[in-house]
Amino acid sequence: MRRPFFAVLGGMGSLATESYVRLVNAGIHATCDQDYLDYVVFNDAGVPDRTAFITGQSDDDPFPVIADDIDKATAIGASFIVLTCNTAHYFYDQFQALTPVPILHMPRGAVARLASRYPADRFPRLGFLGTMGSRASGVYRQAAEEAGYEFIEPDDELQDRITSLIYDDVKGDRGLDRGRYEAVLSAMLDPAGSCRADALVLGCTELSVLNEAFPMPQLPLVDAQAVLVDDTITRAKRLRLS
Repeated sequence: MRRPFFAVLGGMGSLATESYVRLVNAGIHATCDQDYLDYVVFNDAGVPDRTAFITGQSDDDPFPVIADDIDKATAIGASFIVLTCNTAHYFYDQFQALTPVPILHMPRGAVARLASRYPADRFPRLGFLGTMGSRASGVYRQAAEEAGYEFIEPDDELQDRITSLIYDDVKGDRGLDRGRYEAVLSAMLDPAGSCRADALVLGCTELSVLNEAFPMPQLPLVDAQAVLVDDTITRAKRLRLS
């Protein structure tokens, strides 16, 4: 009997997908080949840019491309689907309507982890770092406000620096730089700054790549991809035992 498997919808971008898969494999703490989880990865690098479409900078709609991957994942019998792009959760309800297979919701999972580690009564101002598309989609704002947080977005200058980290450092070829990354986090948390955030959520998988390269456990920060990795492993193990 074939063991249950899940499908990873990636390629948005490919380096972030690689990071997610690597963290899932590491999180299993396998001692032999058979200990690892079973999964299929759709590294669909041709998916149009989600932010460009959501913000009206492009008419190239990513929905049909991702929807096709969802159809394929459903057809091959995936037990659940992982969508590794935060911005693509703009379409989450439409995606879930396409399939009876559960699709994990990265923003809700991240905010749930925040609520357990950094509750809103002690860390009321939640700073968000992500793409302009994720900001425009409102998926993190809704989840954060439902959990009782005041949702804090960076000012234009800080957003430009975050966007540069995403598109120049990780998606591009400028290279990962701890100083640039740490300076942005510090600016978001600066009590004398424009945001004055009490806690942070990394809502972009390119930022998760930076978090993997330069972990800063001393900061009140939750990385959405790291939470998704944990949720994936928990669900997959539960299915294996059922």
